[in-house]
Amino acid sequence: MCRYGNGADQTAKSTVPGASNWTIAPCDDGYAYTSPVGSFAANAFGLYDMQGNARQWTEDCYHDNYAGAPSDGSAWTTGDCSRRVLRGGSWSVDPGELRAAFRLRGTPGFRSRNDGFRVGRTLTP
Repeated sequence: MCRYGNGADQTAKSTVPGASNWTIAPCDDGYAYTSPVGSFAANAFGLYDMQGNARQWTEDCYHDNYAGAPSDGSAWTTGDCSRRVLRGGSWSVDPGELRAAFRLRGTPGFRSRNDGFRVGRTLTP
Protein backbone atom coordinates (compact mmCIF):
# COMPACT_ATOMS: atom_id res chain seq x y z
CA MET A 1 0.00 0.00 0.00
CA CYS A 2 2.67 2.52 0.94
CA ARG A 3 4.26 2.29 -2.51
CA TYR A 4 1.15 3.52 -4.37
CA GLY A 5 -0.91 5.63 -1.97
CA ASN A 6 -1.26 7.46 1.29
CA GLY A 7 -3.49 5.74 3.83
CA ALA A 8 -3.53 4.91 7.52
CA ASP A 9 -0.08 3.47 8.22
CA GLN A 10 2.68 3.46 10.81
CA THR A 11 3.39 7.18 10.27
CA ALA A 12 -0.23 8.03 11.06
CA LYS A 13 -0.24 5.69 14.05
CA SER A 14 2.71 7.48 15.63
CA THR A 15 1.62 11.03 14.71
CA VAL A 16 -2.18 11.46 14.42
CA PRO A 17 -4.05 11.71 17.75
CA GLY A 18 -6.31 8.66 18.14
CA ALA A 19 -4.78 6.75 15.21
CA SER A 20 -3.48 4.03 17.50
CA ASN A 21 -7.08 2.72 17.51
CA TRP A 22 -7.33 2.63 13.69
CA THR A 23 -6.79 -0.34 11.40
CA ILE A 24 -3.25 0.43 10.27
CA ALA A 25 -1.19 -0.87 7.33
CA PRO A 26 2.10 -2.52 8.31
CA CYS A 27 4.16 -0.04 6.26
CA ASP A 28 5.33 3.56 6.57
CA ASP A 29 4.75 6.05 3.75
CA GLY A 30 6.22 9.00 5.66
CA TYR A 31 3.03 11.12 5.67
CA ALA A 32 0.70 11.42 8.63
CA TYR A 33 -1.87 13.53 6.79
CA THR A 34 -2.01 14.47 3.08
CA SER A 35 1.04 14.15 0.86
CA PRO A 36 2.26 16.21 -2.11
CA VAL A 37 1.01 15.19 -5.56
CA GLY A 38 3.24 12.59 -7.21
CA SER A 39 4.76 11.27 -3.96
CA PHE A 40 4.03 7.66 -4.87
CA ALA A 41 4.63 5.29 -7.77
CA ALA A 42 2.24 5.28 -10.74
CA ASN A 43 -0.20 2.38 -11.02
CA ALA A 44 -0.28 -0.09 -13.94
CA PHE A 45 -2.15 2.52 -16.04
CA GLY A 46 0.48 5.19 -15.43
CA LEU A 47 -1.80 7.17 -13.12
CA TYR A 48 -0.57 8.74 -9.90
CA ASP A 49 -2.35 9.28 -6.58
CA MET A 50 -5.43 7.20 -7.36
CA GLN A 51 -5.55 5.64 -3.89
CA GLY A 52 -5.57 7.44 -0.58
CA ASN A 53 -4.51 10.97 0.26
CA ALA A 54 -8.01 12.45 -0.28
CA ARG A 55 -11.26 10.78 -1.29
CA GLN A 56 -12.29 12.19 -4.64
CA TRP A 57 -15.63 13.76 -5.41
CA THR A 58 -17.06 12.48 -8.68
CA GLU A 59 -19.74 13.83 -10.99
CA ASP A 60 -21.86 10.70 -10.42
CA CYS A 61 -25.19 10.90 -8.64
CA TYR A 62 -25.30 8.24 -5.91
CA HIS A 63 -27.35 5.08 -6.44
CA ASP A 64 -27.52 2.09 -4.09
CA ASN A 65 -26.42 -0.29 -6.87
CA TYR A 66 -25.30 -0.21 -10.50
CA ALA A 67 -28.60 -1.25 -12.12
CA GLY A 68 -29.18 1.20 -14.98
CA ALA A 69 -25.72 2.78 -14.80
CA PRO A 70 -24.22 4.14 -18.04
CA SER A 71 -22.23 1.41 -19.78
CA ASP A 72 -19.95 3.81 -21.68
CA GLY A 73 -18.00 5.09 -18.66
CA SER A 74 -19.76 8.45 -18.56
CA ALA A 75 -20.96 9.98 -15.31
CA TRP A 76 -24.35 8.90 -13.96
CA THR A 77 -26.14 12.25 -13.89
CA THR A 78 -29.75 11.14 -13.54
CA GLY A 79 -31.85 10.26 -10.52
CA ASP A 80 -31.48 11.79 -7.09
CA CYS A 81 -28.39 13.98 -7.42
CA SER A 82 -28.66 15.43 -3.91
CA ARG A 83 -25.96 12.88 -2.99
CA ARG A 84 -22.78 12.37 -5.00
CA VAL A 85 -20.13 9.63 -5.07
CA LEU A 86 -16.71 9.87 -3.42
CA ARG A 87 -14.01 7.31 -4.29
CA GLY A 88 -10.45 6.28 -3.53
CA GLY A 89 -10.09 6.49 0.25
CA SER A 90 -8.04 9.06 2.16
CA TRP A 91 -4.99 9.37 4.40
CA SER A 92 -7.05 8.26 7.43
CA VAL A 93 -8.67 5.07 6.14
CA ASP A 94 -7.67 1.44 6.50
CA PRO A 95 -6.17 -0.48 3.56
CA GLY A 96 -9.50 -2.11 2.61
CA GLU A 97 -10.91 1.28 1.57
CA LEU A 98 -7.92 2.37 -0.53
CA ARG A 99 -9.25 1.31 -3.90
CA ALA A 100 -11.20 3.01 -6.68
CA ALA A 101 -14.07 0.52 -6.30
CA PHE A 102 -14.74 1.68 -2.72
CA ARG A 103 -17.36 4.40 -2.74
CA LEU A 104 -19.20 6.63 -0.32
CA ARG A 105 -22.06 9.05 -0.75
CA GLY A 106 -22.01 12.65 0.33
CA THR A 107 -24.06 15.78 -0.06
CA PRO A 108 -22.34 18.39 -2.24
CA GLY A 109 -22.19 20.94 0.60
CA PHE A 110 -20.37 18.54 2.96
CA ARG A 111 -16.73 19.40 3.73
CA SER A 112 -14.08 17.16 5.28
CA ARG A 113 -10.31 17.18 5.60
CA ASN A 114 -10.45 13.73 3.97
CA ASP A 115 -12.17 14.80 0.74
CA GLY A 116 -10.95 16.60 -2.37
CA PHE A 117 -11.17 16.45 -6.13
CA ARG A 118 -8.99 15.56 -9.08
CA VAL A 119 -8.42 18.05 -11.86
CA GLY A 120 -8.41 16.38 -15.24
CA ARG A 121 -7.93 17.40 -18.83
CA THR A 122 -8.05 15.78 -22.21
CA LEU A 123 -4.69 15.58 -23.94
CA THR A 124 -4.48 15.83 -27.68
CA PRO A 125 -1.80 13.95 -29.62
